[in-house]
Formats: sequence, C-alpha cells, structure tokens
Amino acid sequence: MRIAIDARKLHDFGIGTYIRNLLKYLALIDRDTEFILLCRPQDVNLAEMLGPNFRAVAEPSRPYSIAEQVMLPARLVMQNVSLLHEPHYVLPPLVPCRAVVTIHDCIHLMFPQYLPNRFAYAYARATLWAATRRAERIFTVSETSKADILRYCDVPAERIIVVYNAIDDRFAAAPDMEAVERVRERYQLHGPFALYVGNIKPHKNLERLIDAFDLVRRSGYERLELLIIGDQISKYPRLRRAVDRHKLHKHVRFLGFVADDTLAALYRLATVFVFPSLYEGFGLPPLEAMASGTPVVTSNRSSLPEVVGDAAVLVDPYSAASIAEGIQRVLSDADLRRTLSERGLARAREFSWEASIRRIHEVYMDVAAQRSSAP
Repeated sequence: MRIAIDARKLHDFGIGTYIRNLLKYLALIDRDTEFILLCRPQDVNLAEMLGPNFRAVAEPSRPYSIAEQVMLPARLVMQNVSLLHEPHYVLPPLVPCRAVVTIHDCIHLMFPQYLPNRFAYAYARATLWAATRRAERIFTVSETSKADILRYCDVPAERIIVVYNAIDDRFAAAPDMEAVERVRERYQLHGPFALYVGNIKPHKNLERLIDAFDLVRRSGYERLELLIIGDQISKYPRLRRAVDRHKLHKHVRFLGFVADDTLAALYRLATVFVFPSLYEGFGLPPLEAMASGTPVVTSNRSSLPEVVGDAAVLVDPYSAASIAEGIQRVLSDADLRRTLSERGLARAREFSWEASIRRIHEVYMDVAAQRSSAP
C-alpha cells in the first residue's frame, strides 16, 4: 500500500506545523507502510530524515492553482498511490485513488470580505464543497470547525473526525536560561511586554489589538511594549497607520518571522500573550504560550474557548475596550498571572501530537482496508 501526503505547504505558518508533526509521528509509529511525499522541489531531501519507507516526489504546481488540478492527479497515477491525504481543503476531482482531507477552518466562507475578489470566494466555496463530497473521511481540528463544516457543506457528520492539534516539542521543554537572556539582550526587553504570534491577516484583528494596547498604556502602563511576530508589516499598511494614529512608533515592534529557538524564548519572556483573533479553526499560538507558562488573553469566539478551557482570560475581540480590560487584569493581578500560568501548563499537556497522529493513522488503515475488501 502506498499513501501519498501533500507536503507542499510544509513551511507555512499553521498548516506547515500540522504537516511537519504529521510526518514526524508517522515516521515513529509506522515503519512498514510506503509513504510518498509530494513536496516542493527544494524539499526533496525531506524523506531522508524520516526513514526508508518515506520517499519524496517533487510536485512543482502551486497550491490553489489551476495546474495542481491536473498535475497532482497525474503524479498519483505515476506513483501508483492507494490513498491520498490532502492536509488543506483542496482535493482535485481527478484524483484517481481514495482520499482523506483535512479542513482546518472555514475562514474564507465566514469572512469573504477578506478575500481579494468574488472569484476567490467562489473558488473557495466550490473547492471546499468538492473536497467534502470526494473525501472518504474529513479531518478537522476542533468541534467548532466541525460545526462550521456541517453548516456550509452537505456531508454526514460521521464522516468528519475531530483530531486536535498540539504543540511542538520545542515549546514543551524550557530553553536554556542563558539562551533566553541572550534573546532578552538582543531585543532589549528590559520591561514588561505583550506578545502576539501569528500571521497578520485581517481576521487576526491586530488593528483592534493596537487600539487596545493604546488604551492600556493610557491607563498607567506607559512602560508596556507590544511585540508582533509574524508576516512583514509591509503586507498590511493599515497596521502601520494604526501605529501612526496613536503615536506608538517606539512601543509597537513588528519583528517578522523569527527562528524557533528565539520564539520559544520570547514566549517565556513575555508578560502576557494576547491573541484577539476573530476566528480560528484551532489556534496554536495560545496553546504554545500556555505551554511556556505565559498568561494568555484571547477571544471568546470560534474554537479558542474550546482550546484554552479555563486557562486564559477571554475577551470580546470586537471591542478594543474589552481586549484592553483583559490585558489590564493580567498586568495588575499577580495571583491571576500565577493561576493562569499553572492552568495553562496543565491544559497544554492535554494535547498530544503523537496521540493525534495515531488517530489519523488509524483512519488511514480503516479507509485502506475498506478499499482492499471491496469487490
């Protein structure tokens, strides 16, 4: 049996984390099945790090392109694949084998105003609908996302399987304190700071976070800084204009992407982690912050309450005043910070990539067995 996994988005922010852990734990739990990794040409050495039953095949077509609708199925025919796992919601209709798909969220359908045009919305809706109709099983990452899929797609609930995400090992183990101090000195972090990690797309709500940050500073926390880790600010000039409007140039820092070891240190150095997203299929960054012992303020919408449980301060993401109040609660109450830190560490331990990938592997075997027993 040959199982193909589309690994072209290996280096993406959220889906990339999912793919990297999927491959890592499949390599640990299955030494017999032959896995074909469809990856970008520059990643063809990926299989060498996983094991002899993994083989990489270059697939140059871009995700969400017209080319992938033809080239990817052709690649599967050439590799004689039995089962395909698409870790994002595009599943070409010409795929010649059985398939499972992971749909992380329905963000494009719930917030069409953030798409570039009506064609993009039509494409998202059509491909999502086609994937749910075509796939033998549909993985998703939270009960909230499952409900959203059922809302937009006519698919039996029993075909949708919730498999939670988890944190990377680098956040579970405390980094060397000397390394943490080097990060503190490199970025001159000698006072309290709020941290945000993630991309800076509009639904992440960073413009309102900047408004809330200004309110917090005006309430007496003049030393507080805000660090934003993610995409380059040049992609979204409205955020720069928000900083200009509040005259926060010296207090809001956009660092872009940082190395994993630097990010692990920043999580631990932060006074509070703030994640006011309007919508998340799962929302890994709050869980990573909790695993680092950092108090978390996050939205009371979508899957975020499901993920953080009672280990975070929940706020209304549509209200800058509510976000500011949540940050102020954490900054002003040492007992609350300690409680959130303890609860967050415990909550993060409830999520396991190994357990999640074992569940995915069980579904692979189940779907493959149905195929082999078919007349």
